[in-house]
Amino acid sequence: MATRMLTLRPGDTRDAWIVDELMAAAFDPRFGEAWTRSQCLGVLAMQGVSLMIACIDEVPAGFAMTRIVADEAELLLLAVVPAHQRHGIGGALLREVIAECERAGVTKLHLEVRAGNPALALYDRAGFAKVGERRAYYRGRGGEAFDAHTYSRAL
Repeated sequence: MATRMLTLRPGDTRDAWIVDELMAAAFDPRFGEAWTRSQCLGVLAMQGVSLMIACIDEVPAGFAMTRIVADEAELLLLAVVPAHQRHGIGGALLREVIAECERAGVTKLHLEVRAGNPALALYDRAGFAKVGERRAYYRGRGGEAFDAHTYSRAL
């Protein structure tokens, strides 16, 4: 079996179509977590926002979008397509986000995640601690409401 090559590369607004495709594959629409392309483009144009694309053998398999403001940052989105989940891609993206934040002098990294999301285990392993909760924050296609948990990690 051939070894698969994981690479991480910076992205920008030209990669919005890749982000769209990855979100469509990774985020179950019943939870209402995915952003629209216009939301992504609007955020990517903001000061302090960065996008990291993870590729397996040069094929996009995941991404992370982060925003740094002063000495704090927020992991806005992190997604890995189902075929590549639990193979270290999410961890590689998260480690790169943390390293990028440390290089920028960030002292605290925040994120928000749907209650019950399997990615919670990744964030726990990376040293994030739950600091809050937003009841009925996410709205699924069927109108169901899902809670969001907020996490932080000192850097």
